[in-house]
Amino acid sequence: MKHTLILLTALLLVPLGTLHATDINEFGQPIPAADLPDLALQPAQVITEFGPDHVKSSRGAQGVPAIERAAEGRLWAAWYAGKSKRGVESSSSYVVLATSGDDGANWTEKLVLQAPRLCHTYDPCLWIDPTGKLWFFWAQSAGLQDGRMGVWAMTTQETGLVSPKWSEPRRISNGVMLNKPTVLKNGVWLLPVGYWRDNTNVPNITFDEKKIAPYTNAGLAHDLGDERGSNVVASTDQGQSFQRRGQVRIPGTRVDEHMIVERRDGCLWMLLRNTGGIAQSVSTDGGRTWSEGSIHYQGRTFANKRFFIRRLPSGAMLMVRNDAPDGDRSHLTAFVSDDDGVTWSGGLLLDERESSYPDGTIAADGTIHVIYDHQRYTENRAGKK
Repeated sequence: MKHTLILLTALLLVPLGTLHATDINEFGQPIPAADLPDLALQPAQVITEFGPDHVKSSRGAQGVPAIERAAEGRLWAAWYAGKSKRGVESSSSYVVLATSGDDGANWTEKLVLQAPRLCHTYDPCLWIDPTGKLWFFWAQSAGLQDGRMGVWAMTTQETGLVSPKWSEPRRISNGVMLNKPTVLKNGVWLLPVGYWRDNTNVPNITFDEKKIAPYTNAGLAHDLGDERGSNVVASTDQGQSFQRRGQVRIPGTRVDEHMIVERRDGCLWMLLRNTGGIAQSVSTDGGRTWSEGSIHYQGRTFANKRFFIRRLPSGAMLMVRNDAPDGDRSHLTAFVSDDDGVTWSGGLLLDERESSYPDGTIAADGTIHVIYDHQRYTENRAGKK
């Protein structure tokens, strides 16, 4: 099958949230710390009318875009944005959702997801399930990373409408999921949810405690213990419920960002971001147990970068990743495998400039849409247009 490739670079640019000095009860007295609500477990506010805090002109950097295409042809894209020394990686970031009805030529921003105070939303994921429903996933955490994080979602069946009705935000599990789920031949959904096992920067909460009292940085932090790893969360009832099914722990995996593919022989192949390269693990029991793991691609060219992998309608596999010999986040390149990932061919250069965090979607006619960050760590970091 012939595949047409359409590239969409994310160049959208965010504001800081407001911290309240304290929480008080109905009598005007401070609420004891033990009785404080868990802010990170409260749903984000869905804002459709943008005020001064959410308009484009108030934003700094952007990052981690996601894309999906409805059966009717409408494109949906999401990303998150914030101002800080780390650019988009801000404890006050929020997620933006946009749509295009003309194959990506023009986009309209539809809503933002603003987390409760002291929290932020980030790492969105868009996915059309087998019934045609659009899932809009995102991560939510107190501080920059509170050690527990959380995968949230809302859905719509009206994927072809410019302003569809969405379900209420719903928390699915701990962790972070920015890559699309995989549907197995038996109908089970597998979500690749990361719990950031080897990351020394989790938790990472550095608020001025005088400004957040009676909350404290320690009180906002969590330790998931043995839950930390490259986890698999499953649904056997088309998204009505989710359960953590299995886990991979490969040394050097600081930020998992893993993906799962079902091979032709029925086994599951997981690829994940690793400091040594692109790591891999295999499961032969539906994702419950996994092999010890190894490095599929080793070296600086492949290490510590997000990639995108998906099965094409033709049966081949597509991988989009950075391919700079010096290890920079540049030279975004597409590869194809006809032997279930044993070998890769092609090497179609998509963008030789600074680029990172690719995501993609594949239409029934073979059209491939790819979205990614451009100049995330240079132009946009300073909040420039």
